[in-house]
Amino acid sequence: MKKSFKISGMTCAACASRVERFVKKLDGVTDASVNFAAETLTVEYEKIGAKEIEAAVVKAGYAFADKNAKQRMSYEKVMLIRLILSAIFALPLLVICMGHMVGMPLPAVIDPHHNAMNYALVQLVLTVPVMIIGWKFYYDGFRNLFHLSPNMDSLIALGSSAAFVYSMFMMYKITQGTTDAHLYFESCATILALITMGKYLEARSRGKTDESVKKLMNLAPKTAFVMRGEKELEVALSQVKVGDIVVSRSGESFAVDGEIIEGTAVVDESMLTGESVPIEKKVGDKVVGATLNKNGFVKYRSEKVGEDTALARIIKFVEEAQGTKAPIARLADVIAAYFVPTVLALAVIACIGWAIAGKDAEFCVTILISVLVIACPCALGLATPTAIMVGTGKGAENGILIKGGQPLEQACKITTVVFDKTGTLTVGKPSLTDVVPYKINESEFIRLIASGEAASGHPLSEAVLEHAEKTGVELSEAEDYTNLDGRGISVTVDGKRLLIGNRRLMDENEIGIPMKLLVDSEKLADTGKTPMFAAADGEFIGMIAAADTIKNESREAISELKELGIKTVMLTGDNSRTAKTVASELGIDTCISEVLPEEKAMHIKKLQETGEVVAMAGDGINDAVALTQADVGIAVGQGTDVAIECADIVLIKDDLRDVCKAIRLSKATIRNIKQNLFWAFGYNSLGIPIAMGLLHIFGGPLLNPMIGAAAMSLSSVSVVSNALRLKKVNINK
Repeated sequence: MKKSFKISGMTCAACASRVERFVKKLDGVTDASVNFAAETLTVEYEKIGAKEIEAAVVKAGYAFADKNAKQRMSYEKVMLIRLILSAIFALPLLVICMGHMVGMPLPAVIDPHHNAMNYALVQLVLTVPVMIIGWKFYYDGFRNLFHLSPNMDSLIALGSSAAFVYSMFMMYKITQGTTDAHLYFESCATILALITMGKYLEARSRGKTDESVKKLMNLAPKTAFVMRGEKELEVALSQVKVGDIVVSRSGESFAVDGEIIEGTAVVDESMLTGESVPIEKKVGDKVVGATLNKNGFVKYRSEKVGEDTALARIIKFVEEAQGTKAPIARLADVIAAYFVPTVLALAVIACIGWAIAGKDAEFCVTILISVLVIACPCALGLATPTAIMVGTGKGAENGILIKGGQPLEQACKITTVVFDKTGTLTVGKPSLTDVVPYKINESEFIRLIASGEAASGHPLSEAVLEHAEKTGVELSEAEDYTNLDGRGISVTVDGKRLLIGNRRLMDENEIGIPMKLLVDSEKLADTGKTPMFAAADGEFIGMIAAADTIKNESREAISELKELGIKTVMLTGDNSRTAKTVASELGIDTCISEVLPEEKAMHIKKLQETGEVVAMAGDGINDAVALTQADVGIAVGQGTDVAIECADIVLIKDDLRDVCKAIRLSKATIRNIKQNLFWAFGYNSLGIPIAMGLLHIFGGPLLNPMIGAAAMSLSSVSVVSNALRLKKVNINK
């Protein structure tokens, strides 16, 4: 079982690592992953329940939270209030301590040269409220420190406490007559105020990363108009059941998924597909919950409600994707786990080192505080998940559902895309073009094969049935139906055992096909048609042919993939001549035909063994194994539920050009992640040595702890802001 939980109380990547460690220790948990940016814990487990997982999270020092947006909003408001209150005390403190640098005089009563103790007391009075406002830094920081699992709060708590304790000691020295006491009260208060500002800006920015999910959630109407007998009643959406007749008028959103049974409507499906052009819907057409009825009046029968609707599934896919990690995040995770203890060690080493070098206590304390407050594990923790959240959200807005960090990262490495033919490259609804009976009249021939095909769901079967309906042929009852994968069907009609399928099926059953018809079938195949043969009780009775139209966007998709330098392969169960004709028309590099469903995965594996990173695009049940075998499985949204569940990426719009969009989005997201990681690693790699006094060794300045605190706060904000740039990335050609 796999489930996601919302976690509250985490402040940095070290917190996320701690939660992971505690949950992974549980018997029955096979895997646990914490997404710090999304504040989610995704657990794969068995034999235990959510209560045991929650207990482990609480033991780690954190808690389960509600999955709604109100909590995040309240957190933002709390941080804003804390920031304002902190600033009320910290700003006057800065003026008192540093105003003289810009020519601002101090009243004699608090002038350090005349009344040093008053000067110190005023600073103390202004500093203590800021420390009280930021009490949670101390509570979480020292608690995690005592648990031997220090986090970012531990660095803040230690750094500001060191400044405060040193200043209190200097106050004592003033009482002993010292006139040259250097105080760090303003550093203590300003560090806390700046970190609080960073937390607020970070919370605000992070709130924007999952706007796509919020928008989707807000699309669903709260109520629906349902027919109860002869009356039309407005009921809560949760009360709509499968089979209910629901009414939709102009300007209203469809409440649930269903099929129109009365009326027509012009429907805006942009929320689902990203396509802005409205579609006209009539009786028999499907409608999707949360899409907009722009014009018209319809009644429709609900088919999917609650968590089964397309909108609910999309939200589920996006939330799960945003809660996962990309393989590229592993390095950051490993470093984050050791980051804070390493920083603590470096701070102490630097402090002791400068003391040994002969520097005074003030210098050493400055070094200690600067190292503690400039280090930023948050930037490391946010670098990958924020980009994934924005990237998958942008994909959802464009009708591309990417199920997590793994496929998002793999998609940018794709070197070969394998396509199924029927329903993927082609419309999937062929029409019968040729009917060639042999030693049987045409009407009887059509009646037999249409009766046999009635039990099959294959697109070619639909073409036969449509033809039978048009010609007014009455069908007989079929018995003993057997689907022969990749070859055709076996069925009994009016006591006759029929075999209907490709030449391979005829050869397997030693059915002789007249040479002229074999030649004709090859000519039909050369023109892109699919010939099928039929036999009754072991005797050949005729041939039919059907043609499936190539989708207009398929040509553009293949062309765009070539521009991206990606090879294309068509893998189909269709006969070789028809397949080669379609492949040639589309400009596909390699065509593999007459492949059984179970053989598709084998062909993909062969490509992988040659070093190719393979994506498979398909829409049917027979593509499920191949989708799973591929490095990236891509399901066409109008395909079967099985294909969608097995795939890593779902194209809701049924437009193969979105394969290219998904690859471009992947490349842009991974590029953004690399930028974030470079900034996070670079910031810490440069910032910590500078805080340790590297520049001072070569005659440069010493880093002021307040500047270090500001840099720490802004580093996290910059990483999130960079991730938000993905919203503006153009993934079209």
